[in-house]
Amino acid sequence: MDGLMQVLKLAAPKVDWSVEGNLVEEGILDSVDIISVVSELTSAYDIEIPAEEMEIENFCSAQAIYDLVQRLLDE
Repeated sequence: MDGLMQVLKLAAPKVDWSVEGNLVEEGILDSVDIISVVSELTSAYDIEIPAEEMEIENFCSAQAIYDLVQRLLDE
């Protein structure tokens, strides 16, 4: 998770990734941030995030993003 936090901070430095609520619903993470996160994740983990995984639930928290990355790495 520490490695992921570094990637997330690079992708969206203004976002407080320690917030435990829904980052999207609370307006902390916007669409531009999500695009940056996706770009950094694909580079850092050599994964592709398919269209069907581009759901708010997968980007609402650092834990949700971690779960997404782990799921994609396991495929």
